[in-house]
Amino acid sequence: MFDVFLILLIGALTFRLLFRTEELPDIIRLIGRADKLWLLVGLLFVFCFVAGESAIIRYMLRLFKVRLPFARCLKYSFIGFFFSYITPSASGGQPAQMYYMKKDGIKLGHSTLIMMVITAAYKAVLVFLGLFFLIFRYSYIISHVGGLWWLMLIGFVLNVAFIIGLMFLFLRPLWAKSLARKLIRLLIIVRILNKKNYERYVRRISRVCDTYMVGAEYIKHNVKAVIRIFLITLVQRCFLLSVTWVVYKSYGLSGTRFIDIIAIQAIIGITVEMLPLPGAAGITEGCFSLMYVGVFPNMYLKPALLLSRGLSFYALLLTGAAVTLAAHIIMIRKEKRSV
Repeated sequence: MFDVFLILLIGALTFRLLFRTEELPDIIRLIGRADKLWLLVGLLFVFCFVAGESAIIRYMLRLFKVRLPFARCLKYSFIGFFFSYITPSASGGQPAQMYYMKKDGIKLGHSTLIMMVITAAYKAVLVFLGLFFLIFRYSYIISHVGGLWWLMLIGFVLNVAFIIGLMFLFLRPLWAKSLARKLIRLLIIVRILNKKNYERYVRRISRVCDTYMVGAEYIKHNVKAVIRIFLITLVQRCFLLSVTWVVYKSYGLSGTRFIDIIAIQAIIGITVEMLPLPGAAGITEGCFSLMYVGVFPNMYLKPALLLSRGLSFYALLLTGAAVTLAAHIIMIRKEKRSV
């Protein structure tokens, strides 16, 4: 509940900061000019983005001889995105998905492995796209990033460090376990962690490392499956990155290529996704309003920002909230009937 309040607060402050010099009726009027058919395409792209993760969940469950209807996997995805959007660095999404999977009788080992592979693929695709566009559209990107190049650099470093950390856990879980124990001792010495809880911390680290050992074995014996998951994730990401292009087309604009709009959006993703803000609220809007200068005419820049975030973030947040509420009510009713 606090996270939802925090998002609303950040959203309100961001709106006030970005639109303080604008007349709200003018912005609403310009939003009304957008072609509604294109906006429906944008909603379809967002749904395809969610469905992409659902397809991966279903595909991996089938590898474990677990068959579920696609609608059930879609439920897990909406729940995951809802909790990811309301927690810092998207930390709450996957635990929530694993919780609901367990309630549906899916083994915790299976759900943990699925979430682990999805996380690795999701981050790897983002870094891949970022590097691809930096190599092939370097001048264009730098001209639009402007003074935010340092924030982009921090985003790259954090994402690459995260992937390296995952690979270290996959390839050297025993080393990771030993290193984690030393880190726990250091944090106890500097009194950040409580010495009384040392054994509990070690058990948690051991469980995580053991899980990644299983994940490493899975990847070694299912290379083709991992490649397919990477490709599905690539398409999934592209659907979400395309939402801003849809908004661009909804105003009948031309002159900027599809690939260039996708490139800017990928760099925004690299810049903001690892920052400890629920839904990267505030910073995403700020990056959008700076990096898309020259792409959208000034009069359309802020309406386009509202439409792009409205489709790719708030619409998904509200839908995820509705799906989560419905799933929770159904789960409670089932538990009451089973008593």
